[in-house]
Order: sequence, then C-alpha cells, then structure tokens
Amino acid sequence: MSTPEPTIKPNTPNFSSGPCAKRPGYSLASLDTSTLGRSHRSALGKGALQKVIDDTAELLNLPEGYRVGIVPASDTGAMEMIMWSMLGPRAVDICYWESFGKGWFTDITKQLKLEKVNEIKAGYGQLPDLSQVNPENDCIFTWNGTTSGVKVNNADFISEQRGGLTICDATSAVFAMSMPWEKLDVTTFSWQKVLGGEGGHGVIILSPRAVERLESYTPSWPLPKIFRLTAGGKLIDGIFTGATINTPSMLCVADYQDALNWVRSIGGVEACIQKSQANLAVLSEFVANNEWIQFLAESEDICSNTSVCFSVDLSDQQLKQFIKLLADKEVAFDIGAYKDAPSGLRIWCGSTVEQSDLEALTPWLTWAYDMVTKG
Repeated sequence: MSTPEPTIKPNTPNFSSGPCAKRPGYSLASLDTSTLGRSHRSALGKGALQKVIDDTAELLNLPEGYRVGIVPASDTGAMEMIMWSMLGPRAVDICYWESFGKGWFTDITKQLKLEKVNEIKAGYGQLPDLSQVNPENDCIFTWNGTTSGVKVNNADFISEQRGGLTICDATSAVFAMSMPWEKLDVTTFSWQKVLGGEGGHGVIILSPRAVERLESYTPSWPLPKIFRLTAGGKLIDGIFTGATINTPSMLCVADYQDALNWVRSIGGVEACIQKSQANLAVLSEFVANNEWIQFLAESEDICSNTSVCFSVDLSDQQLKQFIKLLADKEVAFDIGAYKDAPSGLRIWCGSTVEQSDLEALTPWLTWAYDMVTKG
C-alpha cells in the first residue's frame, strides 16, 4: 500500500544550501533603504557598512584586534583574495574533503603554482587525517564542507604555538557552529549562506598574525586591484572600516543588517547554533527510522548541522523524479546534491529554517520515496 499524500506542507519550502532561506518573518518592507541611491562613500553609506562590520564582530564575539572586512565576489572572492595576497612564504597544507576545498588546492597548484604544497584529502563523507597538519606550514581548510555535509568536529589539530597561518573557509559554518577564533588567523564567509543574505559579497576576518603577514610579505606575482589588501606595505584600513574596494550593493548591505538584527533578537549566535542543531535532530530521527536514506557523513560527530547531505537508495532517474515530485508539490525546493558530489539529497538546516518546516517535510520525503519506488 502506498503512503497517502500528506496534508501539511512546510510554510517555507526553501531548503537550498545557497542562497539559503530568509529569516523567519522576513519582509523587504523591514529593510532600512535610506542608503539606496546614495554613494557608498557618503557618510551615510560608510556608516551603514561600518555598522554591519561592527555588529558582525560583536555578535561573533571576536577577540581583541581581529578585523572584519567586506570584499567582492562572495566567499569565493574572499578566499581568492587571501590566497593570492598571503600565500608563498611558507609551505602550505591544504586539507579538503569536498569540491570547494579541492578547488582551493587546484588554484594553489595550477594558478599560483606553489611548489611546497601538501595535499591532505579524503573522499565525500569523510574527514582526512588532520594530524598530518604541520604547525610550521600555512594551513587551508573548510570548517564545514558545504557539498559533502561533513564538518570539522574540533580544532585540536591546530597548534597554539603554530608558526604558519590557519586560513579557514567557513562560509556554511559561521553563525551556525562554535568557532575557535584564537586558532583561526583568516576566516572567510558570505552572508548569503547561514544568514540567508543576498549574494555577491564576501567577508574576511583577520587576526593580528594575519595582518602582520600582509604587512611584511609581498607576493612575487602581480595582484589585480580587486585583490589588494595592502598599499605601501600597510593594511588598507578602509576595507575594514566601511570603504570597500569596489561599489557594494547597499540593498544587500541593508539585507545583511536585517539578518544581524534578527540574530541579536533571538539571543545571538548561541541561539542560532541551537536552532540549527535542533533542525538536524529532526532529520537524524527521520534517518534512524528509515532504512532507505543515510547521512553522507560517515559518523555522527562530523555530520554538518547546516548543509545536511544524504545518500538514498534510489537510481539517478528515480532520484530526479523524487526531487521533482517535491518541487511540484511546493514542499521542498533545491534539495538535490551538489553537481560534483555523489548522487543524493542536500537539505539546509541553518537557523533561518524553522524546525516546524522540517517536521512538515519528513512525511513528504516518505511519500515521494514510495511514489517513485511503488508507484
């Protein structure tokens, strides 16, 4: 007997892993649009940019001396700026277990053509042996593999007496996972991930050690203007005080400010983390009760609580039908695995997703599976 069609649908069926769901209760009318049509270099524009920088640092509880800057081209732009500006003086350990980390490895070896590069990798669903990280080397890693659903479960592999810098792509982790800032010298993210902001802008967080590297090292290769973080051997302070390298979208900035205001209103980052973990618990219970679906992460302690990835007992054709059924019923949009990842599902569980929507979704997952396997 086939499963009857559920009667309750998620209020918000947006489960994409980027751009992610807007915060609960989001409305364009709630945005402060006073900056629209004004120069981003006006007192008003720079003030709005400075406020999101200050609020980001405050909400994330960054250590004294850490700097926050807004840069072009989302998390990808932020990571490329850092790699092109900072890598070279030391050997590099690149740790990856999914497509974006592999992309950083490719850029380091094929574009920057660095020779002293140690590849520390694992397949989808796994973490590599992070004990191989040499504290004298620069280390690049993702905190949460957005396309694999695998996160770093602790920072024990990072030495407090390290000589090299740690460069962390944390785009689907910041505001959703506890970050050991004292061990992170460079952190990049984009607000279109965990906070559901609009795309196109990246954020860089620098420790004092990272600033020291920038001010003491000049790469041997030419740097396009859009990648330059220093001028005359000094950090371009404006990037970290609201004077961006290029013209930002002030509407996107207003949208990010709205998300930050919401984070504060629900109790800060800890509340966001708790919401995300509660969302994961809904799916964990579903997996435990259904043999046809499994987490792609091979162990519970490394399973992401934001970009949750699954393998399913369906052929590729059945999986396409499964995803289409849910989209057609308007109960789940954009839940297919990333194009370079193993065939399966990916359901976003960050704090902008409501637990009640995931609870409403799970019966539909069962219904869709029965539809494609039993007809």
